[in-house]
Amino acid sequence: MNNSLIVVVIASGIAYGTPLLYAALGELLAERSGVLNLGVEGMMLVGAVMGFWTVERVHAGTVGTLGLAILVAAVAGAAMAAIHAFLVITLRASQIVSGLALTIFAGAAGLSSYLGNNLNLADQPALHSFSAFLPRSMQRWPLVGPILFGQNVLVYLSWLCVIGVALYLSRTRPGLNVRAVGESPAAADTMGINVTRYRYAHTLAGGAFAGIGGATVTLAITPQWVDGITEGSGWIAIALVIFAFWRPDLCLVGAYFFGALQTLAPQLQARNIQLGPTVLWTSSLPYVMTIVVLVFVSSGTARRLLGAPAALGTPYSREEH
Repeated sequence: MNNSLIVVVIASGIAYGTPLLYAALGELLAERSGVLNLGVEGMMLVGAVMGFWTVERVHAGTVGTLGLAILVAAVAGAAMAAIHAFLVITLRASQIVSGLALTIFAGAAGLSSYLGNNLNLADQPALHSFSAFLPRSMQRWPLVGPILFGQNVLVYLSWLCVIGVALYLSRTRPGLNVRAVGESPAAADTMGINVTRYRYAHTLAGGAFAGIGGATVTLAITPQWVDGITEGSGWIAIALVIFAFWRPDLCLVGAYFFGALQTLAPQLQARNIQLGPTVLWTSSLPYVMTIVVLVFVSSGTARRLLGAPAALGTPYSREEH
């Protein structure tokens, strides 16, 4: 029963969806403050390579090394996000151009590739990696065993992050303030809310989440480093925020849905289920849906209907208001 296609796809979808979930939560925080970050893919790749570098170079026991690796990945992602924040918040550059440039700079043919090759990380197995840690007796329970208890600690931490972000945005004063900044920065400024500070803080937090998402790939999904290992996950995460109507709980559902789509084709092939061209279609389906979602929300009407922050992508300057 636990080896049935549905159970395996759901369990694998949760695992493969976790990097998407971390990246989507970070993008959600940035967009709630009014900053569109199209550099998520680059931040994930930098976080992935730096997290992997940490487990290869630091020897502090498995738990200590993995914990430090996640911290390093978060700092690396936040550092990349700081570049984006400076350009779009302080210099008021185009958020689309800045995000795309950052992805090119840090992407598979840029900084992350240079770091991976210069640090001799390619083709090296991870010395430490995240794996299921709960008792095997629980993992063997019918249905719920592999789905709920056969996951690594990063999966469970992502659930806590979803709850934390949801409560933060809906139940705390800073969370309500950041929503005000994303909806009407001029009105928020009039109420004494520091728009620049909130946008900087949440853009950096978004980068940190993206870095953790990248490290999840190299330390839990495929414990190794190769160029472009995230394979476009950052772009899916951006579309996922829109797909989830800027809600953390729906980000979780959407991330697991996309994760299941990513793992469906390999599972069909592993079971010798031949669907001909359908296998190729299934493999590309997450990216096709991403394009569809991004095209759909390109119009202002669609964005309003979906509930996008009103000031998303719009620079703010007190002197002009």
